[in-house]
Amino acid sequence: MATKNTILPILTLFSIFLPLAISIDFNYPAVFNFGDSNSDTGELTVGLGFFLNPPNGQHYFKTSTGRFCDGRLIIDFLMDEMDLPFLNAYLDSIGLPNFRKGCNFAAAGSTIRPATPTSVSPFSFGVQVSQFLRFKARVLELLPEGKKLSKYLPEKDYFEKGLYMFDIGQNDLAGAFYSKSLDQILASIPAILVEFETGIQKLYDQGARNFWIHNTGPLGCLPQNVAKFGTDPSQLDELGCVSQHNQASKLFNLQLHALCRKLQGQFSDANVTYVDIFTIKYNLIANYSRYGFEQPIMACCGYGGPPLNYDSRISCGQTKILNGTSVTAKGCPDSTEYVSWDGIHYTEAANQYVSSQILTGKYSDPPFSDKMPFLLNLKF
Repeated sequence: MATKNTILPILTLFSIFLPLAISIDFNYPAVFNFGDSNSDTGELTVGLGFFLNPPNGQHYFKTSTGRFCDGRLIIDFLMDEMDLPFLNAYLDSIGLPNFRKGCNFAAAGSTIRPATPTSVSPFSFGVQVSQFLRFKARVLELLPEGKKLSKYLPEKDYFEKGLYMFDIGQNDLAGAFYSKSLDQILASIPAILVEFETGIQKLYDQGARNFWIHNTGPLGCLPQNVAKFGTDPSQLDELGCVSQHNQASKLFNLQLHALCRKLQGQFSDANVTYVDIFTIKYNLIANYSRYGFEQPIMACCGYGGPPLNYDSRISCGQTKILNGTSVTAKGCPDSTEYVSWDGIHYTEAANQYVSSQILTGKYSDPPFSDKMPFLLNLKF
């Protein structure tokens, strides 16, 4: 079987590459983020020039900010806990964006593999890395010009001392299910991760030394995938999630973890931290009521009503004519009761739960629960 053949060499990698990472230090002067909609703070909307309609942004920002969420994302909570400002999107040119404490290259719909003509986002991981290289080169050109610009730009040594965060790969897997078999998707994972490693190597060669790598969440538990691929109950697990999607996520994560172990040994002067987002999110869905949620899978903002409140023809906030009738995908009365915001992305409340678990340090390799320099003010 493809799964068994793929897993065996990975297990061997685990035994060969032991973690040699430098201990974690959370006093980072800046953060440079790469990813997809899980951490996009406005890149896709400004990059492609489209509006993300309310009720996106309603809960915290009181307006749409380009985040596919009712409020804050995981990265926003992490920045806040590190006493750093929210990251501006790299392409955002309005309102004097300040990049002194970092820059966000993540764009919704992005993949690790190069984009195709049908891709949602042209800003694949390789493009994001190239954008960073351009960003760094331009910053180093401008810094000598004096204080007027330097208050908006990172210091030269921030590029080495800063934290490089990654949350990408979800779309490579999720998009593939529309045209490929599970075996084909599993067989493609090594090539996807070669592309990812190439980007990481480029950043390391540019002086990056602190890497924070999120694995991918349980794709099979997203209402979008349940609606499309879970119509046959035999395809669902005990939580009502699509089994094959989660199987792909797990194998991707196993190989990503092995890659992180390899990099920990290879980059002896760097810190490479692997963060197990899958376990945190799956635990939330499995034990949702324990954490104050009422709906683990049904979307808050959508159309169609229970059990999923998701219709692929109309996105959150849109009004369209469906079957001769004008309908609107509206938000629910209380998004704090829901894990899923719009069928694809998590609510602010769910993102806060996930970030609180990340910051315990228990879901990381290497773990860092004894390295926290700040006091956490966590809801969960």
